Amino acid sequence: MTDLYQVLDPKGQLLEDTRNQISEETMLKMYENMVLVRAFDRKAIHLQRQGRMGTYAPFEGQEASQVGSAMALLPGDWLFPTYRDHAASIVHGQSMTRIFLYWMGHMDGSISPSDRHIMPPCVPIATQMVHAVGTAWASKRKGEPHVSLAYFGDGAGSEGDFHEALNMAGVFKTPTIFFCQNNGYAISVPFSQQSASRTVAQRASAYDIPGVRIDGNDIFAVWLTVKAAMERATAGLGPTLIEAVTYRYGAHTTADDPKKYRDQERLAEEWRSERDPVQRLKVYLEQSGLWNEWKETALQTKVAEQIEAALIEAESYPKSQAADMFKHVYEVPSWMVEEQQKDAIFPEGKRGVLA
Repeated sequence: MTDLYQVLDPKGQLLEDTRNQISEETMLKMYENMVLVRAFDRKAIHLQRQGRMGTYAPFEGQEASQVGSAMALLPGDWLFPTYRDHAASIVHGQSMTRIFLYWMGHMDGSISPSDRHIMPPCVPIATQMVHAVGTAWASKRKGEPHVSLAYFGDGAGSEGDFHEALNMAGVFKTPTIFFCQNNGYAISVPFSQQSASRTVAQRASAYDIPGVRIDGNDIFAVWLTVKAAMERATAGLGPTLIEAVTYRYGAHTTADDPKKYRDQERLAEEWRSERDPVQRLKVYLEQSGLWNEWKETALQTKVAEQIEAALIEAESYPKSQAADMFKHVYEVPSWMVEEQQKDAIFPEGKRGVLA
């Protein structure tokens, strides 16, 4: 249970034959997507530091886990992201403009494309896992060939929703994929102080469902594992719990200082220099004759232009207002909500007529 499933080792060498499993086109798309979302993540951090966006949750270092899993999904499948899974959302069809808007506090940032099932980012820990079981159960009862994939971190395993979701999914054999990105820390609490279990994957046995532990920085292992879980789910065999062992280079959010609870510089450099998911795939593609510096330069230029275009579109939207948060609470606002809305608009106790 402690062994990691790995296909592409940290030096970019294949450990098993993938010729009949992953096409060259898919490999190239994996790399292009990882380069795109890494650049997006870095841009978002800069925007937050410039005061152009609110507090942001970075993900650099976890690209293989998010891109590989989301690329395995089909258009009709359901995706339940946490507040950190913007890379997965982008890959599954969400526009970068919407994601920028979300972190700018704009309501339109939570709108999913009409042809995709991408739920808004979930900030309460683990609650989206239960929701994913619900949509999966609905798909099963309707006879639809869709799966629901719920992302969560290792800290979510300490929440009751985690156990409730796995229990219900196991009982009703719902087509749910529970995808844990084990970063080793739930904000400031290391995994060893959070659970007596040595792994997240081993907890699957309590609910009689498969638990798989993979190298979360190996995009081939991620993609193949999620594909296998999808085949199992759509065949009526029920859910799978996947634990992707990875590491986030940066802080929990832009409001966090990780140096207060871990040797941040040493750990980040160790993972970046020895296990980086983007570099790992790049080395393999170069050695296979599928990639070169000319293609890299062209891709970096294309990615920068795409991100800049998305940002220009996002910043062209009207600025969000504090009162906007009350618009979708109740169909008919109660007097308490109206009072709270007035306080948001007139924080010094002044009163006026609401528009």
